[in-house]
Amino acid sequence: MINDILNSDTFQAELEACRLPVDEASSLPAACYHTNEVLDTEIRTIFHRQWLGLGRADRFDEPGKFETLEIAGVPLLLINDRDGKLRAFNNACRHRGARLAEGDGKCRTLRCPFHGWTYNTNGQFAAAPHMGESKNFDQSKLGLIEFGLEIHAGFIFVCFHPDPPDFIQHIGDFDIFHAPWPLESLVSARRQSFEVKCNWKLFLDVFNEYYHLQNVHPNSINGIYNKPDAGDVTTGAYASQFGETEGTGGLLEDQQQYALAEIPGLSGRAAKGIRYTWIFPNMAFAASTDALWIYEAYPVDPHRCIVYQTLCFSQPAVELTDFETKVKFYYDRFDAAVEEDRVALENQQIGLASPFSRPGPFSPAMEPSVAAFARWYADQITESK
Repeated sequence: MINDILNSDTFQAELEACRLPVDEASSLPAACYHTNEVLDTEIRTIFHRQWLGLGRADRFDEPGKFETLEIAGVPLLLINDRDGKLRAFNNACRHRGARLAEGDGKCRTLRCPFHGWTYNTNGQFAAAPHMGESKNFDQSKLGLIEFGLEIHAGFIFVCFHPDPPDFIQHIGDFDIFHAPWPLESLVSARRQSFEVKCNWKLFLDVFNEYYHLQNVHPNSINGIYNKPDAGDVTTGAYASQFGETEGTGGLLEDQQQYALAEIPGLSGRAAKGIRYTWIFPNMAFAASTDALWIYEAYPVDPHRCIVYQTLCFSQPAVELTDFETKVKFYYDRFDAAVEEDRVALENQQIGLASPFSRPGPFSPAMEPSVAAFARWYADQITESK
């Protein structure tokens, strides 16, 4: 049953305006950023149906290495099996549903803390005490529920739906636009998470537009960025935009002297700027001359999200004797920029939650990726009807 908000003439008209060309389109309806009704629809039609970006694969560098996440009500367990294959499981015992693991770590088997049922790292059932008298006990049918998983350009993608969308169509012509950067070979240096008091879409919106730089980051990073190119025309569920920079976007304006060596192999314009890419729905990244930084955003409720941030560098840079000294300045830049964004986003969230908020037009030069996401999002939400 479609709820009153999504079915209203006003909401549908505002959603239709998102599908117009960027110079005519409007932003998403305000209800998309603050209502439980819309979030419930997002969870059903997007988070439980589409491919989700889960950061970098190189953090699972040993057999048995695991990590747990909570995504839109799904307890997820990522684990490298004993053969080194990364797998994604529902983090719940097949007996009575207790979570098998918390946090992250390394293990040889997965043992339920509730009743002791045990599983191999490939998800197969291994053992259970006191089940010999159960007539319905068929261990071949009691493996962990496994989700679809793909690794592309070093990024992890997971889909919860039993019949996932075609991944090749989802990623589209991604490899063409990102060919200058050796994405798969880059090394993760720091991954951290934090909560922001804003809707999950707002965090990704702000990462993918240039419009806010002058007002939100006037003394930290604004001077690094030149006016960007027009948004790229792409195929697949992503948007991308390139812009030249004065120095590296990975450092604050007054700390450019601490730049690490450029990523090997970059040439032409790729060696002079940054490509910002949003892989719909929840992961965005920037490929720069010397670094790669990634954000994943997951909803907690309509007004809050959990964000994961990962910073990556080339192997030659990581091996430098002064890497640990210089990389701290990169951490300073991202910590400072996030805090500046946080203030702006939490203020924006308050304004959008007003019952009188209405969509506004986009800046075609500064917000093409945000407009592209709004267009994609409108299609997903409409399909829910």
